[in-house]
Amino acid sequence: MRILSGVQSSGRLHIGNYYGAIRQFIQLQTEGEAFYFIANYHALTTVRDAKLAQELTREAAISYVALGLDPARAVLFRQSDVREVLELYWILGTLVPQANLERAHSYKDKIAKGISPDFGLFAYPVLMAADILLYSTDFVPVGKDQVQHIEFARDWAVKFNVTYVPGYDPADPDGKEKGHAPGILRLPAARVQESTAVVPGIDGQKMSKSYGNTIDIFGDEKELKKRFMSIKTDSTPVEAPKPTENAPLYDLLKVMLPESEFAQADATWRAGGKGYGDYKKLLLEAFHTTFGPARKRRAELLADPGELERILQDGARRAREAASPVMERVRRAVGLS
Repeated sequence: MRILSGVQSSGRLHIGNYYGAIRQFIQLQTEGEAFYFIANYHALTTVRDAKLAQELTREAAISYVALGLDPARAVLFRQSDVREVLELYWILGTLVPQANLERAHSYKDKIAKGISPDFGLFAYPVLMAADILLYSTDFVPVGKDQVQHIEFARDWAVKFNVTYVPGYDPADPDGKEKGHAPGILRLPAARVQESTAVVPGIDGQKMSKSYGNTIDIFGDEKELKKRFMSIKTDSTPVEAPKPTENAPLYDLLKVMLPESEFAQADATWRAGGKGYGDYKKLLLEAFHTTFGPARKRRAELLADPGELERILQDGARRAREAASPVMERVRRAVGLS
């Protein structure tokens, strides 16, 4: 079973990345063959400074390892170190209906938020599909907002196989029945952790670097405290029960606190008698308990840049070994080799 996912290197990693994705990545290392990449091609839609792009890519890789990714088990690599992904991106793009991209939820959401509607943003789902299909991925751990992109990847893989694989039957994608041929591109499945698939930011929207509402895992101590204390709340008085709907502070408590501690916080939240400031301090304490060891490990990795590069180069080698046979079959199928 092959697992694949990645995180854009378009800003510092935040707790939404961790609870919505990276925590799953760490857990899944023991369940199958895990491929995790730093999505630095995707990041070019928002990062236009070369030096900053390199720094953010390195920062994302360090963060993965600090948070528990084991490079001896999982394959950690930079997206740009496997150039075949761009070739597959273009080949898939020749088959993708424009209407699919126009109805992509993520694209429409970002445009509504004022992000520039350039080609890179518009074609983002095609590159994401290439990321997934290039490595014959079985499933992709994603947040709810990315499920549509996995569905696109499946649809386009089917379209490619129908177009270029004689004897391929979408009802029998692995070619198990007599007379059927297996597809060149494997159909991936999404895996969503329902309870933490969408982590709210300090303003109540989904936590996202694009919206500037994040809490960075490796941020400065003073800035961290400031961010926690600025989580959006209403004017409910201390003595009154607090609302649980449209309440980002409550939702973050549910995500970040251990089950037993959340049960206690939930009881006082619903009963009243404690102010929002008390819950923000509780959340800050939970943050340090969860991420304190990772923050220490990150400092150690920063002191040894050569070790990080060795990990990424080895990951790129292993990723190319998986990608090359798939890409060679694709080239032959479309007439490029």
